[in-house]
Amino acid sequence: MKLIDSHCHLDRLDLTAHNGSLDAALEAAREKGVGHFLCIGVSAENAADVKAVAERYSDVHCSVGIHPLDVSADKEPALDWLLRELDHPRVVAIGETGLDYHYEPESADLQKQSFRLHLEAARITDKPVIVHTREARADTLVLLREAQLASAGVLHCFTEDWAMAKAALDLGFYISLSGIVTFRNAEALREVARQVPADRLLVETDSPYLAPIPYRGKPNLPEYVREVAEFLASVRGVELEKLAEQTTENFYRLFPLARAI
Repeated sequence: MKLIDSHCHLDRLDLTAHNGSLDAALEAAREKGVGHFLCIGVSAENAADVKAVAERYSDVHCSVGIHPLDVSADKEPALDWLLRELDHPRVVAIGETGLDYHYEPESADLQKQSFRLHLEAARITDKPVIVHTREARADTLVLLREAQLASAGVLHCFTEDWAMAKAALDLGFYISLSGIVTFRNAEALREVARQVPADRLLVETDSPYLAPIPYRGKPNLPEYVREVAEFLASVRGVELEKLAEQTTENFYRLFPLARAI
């Protein structure tokens, strides 16, 4: 059985449980069936870090991009910078990018400008885009429809309703679920999890954030993607092995450049 943590921040992990060793943290995940990791870029500052991690491990690839909460007027990303950063053999995706009006609604215009830039980079490079969206459903969908991407992408750590999931699916996007789906108050999200087509589903940890039950409140780790997958398999009424096989197949279909490991 092979699972993939399709969204983790390996450069930001709390490694206390593994004596400060990223090697040990990844090996613990491998022992639980995790065979591939996508390390996510969130800023201009960490682009070099995620690429260095991906260069170090054969089963790690990465993305490069600017998180919507890292966008500001004094460090607005430039398209040429993004295209240069994306031109690397270990970079298989763009992002994470998107819109977050929960924490910074006042920066909506800057966020939309940055999101459009990332979507243009996706159009130019044909690399899939990793989308963060929170309390910005309408604007997120408008920009995705405008972009008309051939390679689409994924709405990661999905927490919205089925109407938004369906709209994203209709645009060719995938839906990735994290440990939030295990939370006691997440029944609406579990209903979404039951409805996402099997060939459009991914699993992730978003570690070091949002550890699933029974680890909620503790630092999240890539090895816990097993708990996310087990819970999802139960919710969807399928065997873990089947869900692992399907989500792995989905990952490589969405991120074809990650196949060469």
